[in-house]
Order: sequence, then C-alpha cells, then structure tokens
Amino acid sequence: MRERISFVQKLGDSLEPSALTVNDGVIKGPEVHAVREDRLTIAANELPSELRTLVTGAQDLHIRWVSTAAYETVSPLLARLPPGFHLFFTPGRNHAVTKGLCSILGNIFGDISCTTPDESFTVVGEERFQYFQELDSLSHFIQYAKGQLCGATDASCSARLDTLSTAGTLDMSYDIGERVLRVTALWPYQRQQVHATSRPNTRTEVGILSTDKPKTLEAHEIGISGLLTVLGQDSKPSPTMFSFGSRHRDAESAFSARFLAPTGLHPTLQLRLTADGPPPSSSDDEDATTTCTPYAYLTLPRTIFADKYQLSDPLFLASKNLTALRHTTQPVDLEAPAYVMTQWGSSVLLELSPPPAQERRKGGGGEWTASIPLHLRYLAPAPGGYSTIAVPYPGRVLGVRARAGGRVPAEPVREAPPGVRRAVWGGHGVLARRAEAGGSGGVAGERGQGAGAGRGQGRVGERGDGGSCVGWVRVGCVEDRWGLGQGG
Repeated sequence: MRERISFVQKLGDSLEPSALTVNDGVIKGPEVHAVREDRLTIAANELPSELRTLVTGAQDLHIRWVSTAAYETVSPLLARLPPGFHLFFTPGRNHAVTKGLCSILGNIFGDISCTTPDESFTVVGEERFQYFQELDSLSHFIQYAKGQLCGATDASCSARLDTLSTAGTLDMSYDIGERVLRVTALWPYQRQQVHATSRPNTRTEVGILSTDKPKTLEAHEIGISGLLTVLGQDSKPSPTMFSFGSRHRDAESAFSARFLAPTGLHPTLQLRLTADGPPPSSSDDEDATTTCTPYAYLTLPRTIFADKYQLSDPLFLASKNLTALRHTTQPVDLEAPAYVMTQWGSSVLLELSPPPAQERRKGGGGEWTASIPLHLRYLAPAPGGYSTIAVPYPGRVLGVRARAGGRVPAEPVREAPPGVRRAVWGGHGVLARRAEAGGSGGVAGERGQGAGAGRGQGRVGERGDGGSCVGWVRVGCVEDRWGLGQGG
C-alpha cells in the first residue's frame, strides 16, 4: 500500500525546510494556505472482499463524487465535474458482477438509485457505461470504510475518515494493468495544518508544493517546486523542482448561468461569459500556434433534456450564440415522461460561438451570452400539483487546439467521457476552465398532475443551502514525477 499526501499552494507561496520537523515517521509544520490531496494506492488483494469483487470484475471503473458545497482549488488540480455521484464503467467477463453492480454501489455509498447497468446507465462508446445521480454527502461511505478498513481500537483511522465529510471530491479509479485501486480525496484551498504520520506496511510520501515559473518552462508546461519527504526513510525534507505538460489550466475568466423566466415546460439556460481565455486566439497573428474554442458541458437528470434535432439547425444555433452540438448521450427519448424513464439522464457538450470582439466591446465589459434550449418531462402527480427538480450547474471549458508547429502534450485526454473526448479533442489540445461559485443546480418546477403546464421555481446559479460548485469536464494530464493532477 502506498500513500501520497500533497499540500499544493498558490504561485509564490512556499515553506522553508526549517519550519518542518521530521521524526519517527511523523512530519509536522505550521498551517499553510493550500489544497490538500491524499492519494492511497491499494493492491487488489488488499481490498475488502466486496470492493475487490467490484473493481476486479470490471474492465474499467472510475467513480467520482463531488461536493455540493462551493470550494476553491489551485493549479494544477483544476479539473471538475458537476456536483454529485459520477460513474464510468466498462463491464468485464464476470456478468454476475455487472448484474449486481448497483447493489454493491448501494452498500458502499448508500442511496444509489440505479437497478442494473442495462436499465439505468447510458452508453458512451463501445461497451462503456455512464451513470450520474445527486448524492449530497459521503456519510454512508465513511461508515462503510470505517467498518472495512479500521480496527475496533484504531481511533486515528476513524478520525481521518471523518475528515472526508469536508472533502471537495473523492475519486476511485481501478488500474487493471497494475491491479491497483487509487483512492484520491481533495480538500479545498484553505488553511491546512501540515501534519502526517506513517502507518505500518504503508509507504507514505508528503509533498509541500506550489506552482512555479522557471525560465526554462515551455508554454504548454506547468512548473512545480517545493519539498518532498518519505516518512520513516528521510530525516529531513528534500527540495524539488520539476515541470510537466498539462492539459488543464485556469482560464482566468468567469461565467454564470441561470434559467430565463418564465421557464415553462421549455426552459432556456442562459450562460453569461467573459471574453477572456488563455491562450488568446488571434487570427491577426501569423505566428499564433493555438486557437481557443469555448464549450459548455451539461449533466442533465432524466427530468430535463436537450433535443439534438433542434440543436442541429445552423441558423437556430447561430441565433443562440451556439456553433454545434458536439456530443450527447444516445439515445434520448424525446417523448417519455420522467416516471417511466429508467436511465439516469443525459450529458451534453455544446460548442459556443462568441460574438465578434467589436460587438462584445459595444456591449461593454466584453461579456456575452449563449442560450441553450432545454425541455422538461412530465412528472408523476404530486401533492399541490408542483414538484421541484434540481439541475447540476454546467461547466465551461475552453478547448485549445494546436496549429501546425504548436506544442501541447501528446497524451490523450484520459478522463473526459469517451464520447466527449473523441468528438472534440481527440488526442490533442489543452482544456482551460474557470469555476464560478453557484448552485448545485438550478431548480425548475414542473406541474406533476398529468399534462399540466410547467412553472419556474428558481434558477441555475442560485446558492442553495451551503452553496455549491461549478462542475467541469474531468480531464487528465501527462504523467509527472509527483503525480499531481493524474486523473483530475
């Protein structure tokens, strides 16, 4: 078993080695403003039997939970998905595991409402499935992990698992080649106490790191510097500096989203965006090696959907500042009411079409809007005639393509949904993204009594209880020496 603990600070922040003490497998230091990421790499034969059955019975398995609470992160740990429970799954040869997948997930995570992959999941490529649902907390997973991983008298194990209640994300990814499960938790950018203790039979590495900009850094790379320590092996931290090609950057721009009122049965989701984005696209620069294209990624529950036929009309798209529908879940039933649907919903990727720069400047501030037409399904009858649905906040992505002579990491985008990956970026390009605090979903109400008219009850972008975060298409990056950003 291997453990890697990273404290990642912002550019310009650092910690002197003299501020740290390393003794008897323990590292201690002051509080720092940082994102904390803990990654545990567990061999398949070390896993609890139920979890081992789940991961080894799959050809490919990725799970990510994202908190509904707003949180801040730092480069290069920028990739996000909409709040909730996400699963990407490729079945293996053990059909019994596939059939019982939802039951196992329920035992581990609690209120997972799927039945079987064939009924509840959507297909995103050959034999690969996607599933999403709202999941407000990791409370059930924490209790499950305590029972499976902590001894009856191991108070430190239980206390550490309790800290997952404040995590921003939890990621579980099985590597079938190495036969290991990587479990990664991330805590938001805030004051973090530098403290870690090694455990028996576990190699524990601790890094206190920050982004850096050495003179040798190339345009497509991110630099990292800081201190590394292997607990139980090193007597003091060792300085380090390295760089790696990264596919995800901070766009240093902002966006917001809301449903236009009145919503009705056919609500319009309006995105308001700033004009900035790295690197700037310039048709006047003959030496420019990159172009930027904005995209919006939507995760839609079964209660609401996008009509791919409506989004195939070029003139209609142009009127909404949209270019093209680049990906949508297949198939999407355009007529069925929500109460007869078994699939979780659909995902949509739209290429946006910014107005010309001169037109944006006339509007003042460089802001512009894009409108995405959506459609509510009829819901089951409800007391009072109305039901409230939640829609996860959308993600904005800038896809950066390299022209001839341009250099970007050659490794494919590994963790975006396969249909999205093939439709837009293939194996080339950089994704830049900006998170704007908002709601875990807009809320659109729909009359639940037969075929009654819909009525808006809120908007995307409203902060609900505790707030929430914007979601982003999850992407990977080129392997680096420390492993920052791998798989997200």
